[in-house]
Amino acid sequence: MLNDDSQQVLPWYKEYYVWFIIFFPLLAVIGGIVTTILAVQSNDGLVVDDYYKQGLEINRTLERDQIALDYNLDADIQFDQELEEVSIEMTSTSGFVYPKNLSVTFLHATRSGLDEEVNMLLTQENIYRGNLSVLEAGKWYVHIQYDNWRLIKTLTVDL
Repeated sequence: MLNDDSQQVLPWYKEYYVWFIIFFPLLAVIGGIVTTILAVQSNDGLVVDDYYKQGLEINRTLERDQIALDYNLDADIQFDQELEEVSIEMTSTSGFVYPKNLSVTFLHATRSGLDEEVNMLLTQENIYRGNLSVLEAGKWYVHIQYDNWRLIKTLTVDL
């Protein structure tokens, strides 16, 4: 027979099972707080404000790409990290007239905050040059465009 005086009653906070039961709901609360902080602080550059207008312009964009194909346009992109200069050598097999300047947009594959637009000038018969800040390592999409055509190239930058 056990004597009531022989059992020692521990306070609740010293019981193992109490902490075991509290642990999982506490873990869920901490996970929710961390998830909320990450969601608020991170920038998901995939969502655009004017998605409807961009959807309407898709046919115009496809026409511009087709015009570049009709001209048989191609571009060789060279980037000099030290001089912070980019040069593009355009080639075409048809009677293409090279414009005096081009609008070139460098789009990072995953981080839209690094995107940059450069106006490039024709310096030789078919070579354009422009100044560009240092590109981060990774994959870049390069949109070379003029009034009615657009050429899309891919550039991989290794540091």
